[in-house]
Amino acid sequence: MQISVEKTSELSRKMTVSLPEAVVQEKMAERFKSLAQKVKVDGFRPGKVPHNVIKKMYSAQVRQEVAGDLIESTYFKAIQEQNLNPVSQPFINTPDDAPSEGFEYTAVFEVYPEIPLAQLAQLDVIKPISHIEETDIDEMIEKLRHQKAQWIEINDRPSQEKDQLTINFTGTLNEEKLTDDLVENYAVVIGNNQMIPGFEDNLIGLDLNATKTFDLSFPEDYGNEKLAGQTAQFEVTVTKIEASIAPEIDEDFIKSYGLEEGSIAAFREDVKANMERELTSALRNKLKDAVMAAINQRIQLTLPNALVDEEVENLMKPYIDMAKKQKSNLDDLDITRHLFIEKAKERISLGLILSEIIHKNEIVLNEDKVKEKVEDLAKSYEDPQQVIDWYYADKKRLNDIHQVVLEEQTVDFLLAQSIITEQHVEFKDVMNKQRH
Repeated sequence: MQISVEKTSELSRKMTVSLPEAVVQEKMAERFKSLAQKVKVDGFRPGKVPHNVIKKMYSAQVRQEVAGDLIESTYFKAIQEQNLNPVSQPFINTPDDAPSEGFEYTAVFEVYPEIPLAQLAQLDVIKPISHIEETDIDEMIEKLRHQKAQWIEINDRPSQEKDQLTINFTGTLNEEKLTDDLVENYAVVIGNNQMIPGFEDNLIGLDLNATKTFDLSFPEDYGNEKLAGQTAQFEVTVTKIEASIAPEIDEDFIKSYGLEEGSIAAFREDVKANMERELTSALRNKLKDAVMAAINQRIQLTLPNALVDEEVENLMKPYIDMAKKQKSNLDDLDITRHLFIEKAKERISLGLILSEIIHKNEIVLNEDKVKEKVEDLAKSYEDPQQVIDWYYADKKRLNDIHQVVLEEQTVDFLLAQSIITEQHVEFKDVMNKQRH
């Protein structure tokens, strides 16, 4: 077997494999012998058909079958001999100008990039640190109050910031309706930014049953290209105004969060414990993000197109599935590949680099850390053991935890060799960035 490899681009390879005619004839002879026991030819008893008759009748078919077998049996041997690491299945071709004797085929494929791990020595990493102050606890308790707020219908004043309005509205652009019919009984909280910028501002100061018409421009980066940057006219009628009334922090309020003691001091301690757990997780995620950013800054890989295409499809799939579920027009939603390419490249690059770090440094999954991770995830639930059992009852769920833990172990390995600079961040800034 003769093998030659042509580098057609940084990651593309064209491998040519040639086999002598003797190998082809040997394989064909085996196939003819097998056929002789099976084929039925008029004038001959089963198993007694002469070799030359079988060869004349089935030569082209057998040579084609042997060619397929030879490709299957020699391809993997050839890439091993050449130390090639293909990304995906090859494109196989048998050239028209191949020699009349023997057998030759080409395999075109992409290979994984070489990863220069030496460039990751002493990464510069900024480590965020934060502490929970009493004012942070006050703000969190206030948020909890408003989470239990009730909407009370208001009839004696105009709408204002934070009110929930129930509206009917239409929108037109160049005299064409933006919706098929009047949108009725639509609830919107002023200031929650659930509508396009400026829409909710136009709802402030309206009385019950008032109607208002206003012009408003869609953002330049709006998801629907047909509407992006365009100015439309909206007509809104207010059918209900409701104000949010938060409960007092009393014994009943505290007990609603599972604290039977009902004291303010115990409640604050419980809130603080939950905040500390969330802060620890958020700081860990920010530190991991800092390490990943440092890796991307040190190493820029040329990536195989096959991997990029596959990852783009993975990123697009949830949006496409959701659009189909909502029976939306995919063209209107502008779910195009270019929106996902950079994210796909970033994820593939980090995945390849982390895999190489794990492989080269023989980082092994720590089962104790897996157990610790599962228990930590379960802490915030009413019945932690039930959550723990849920994870361990399914191999796929547990494998997801394995991947997270192994990634964290790899980050710890890199941090041990990094130059770390601590930076203080306010609690609310850590958590706000985490949620966004």
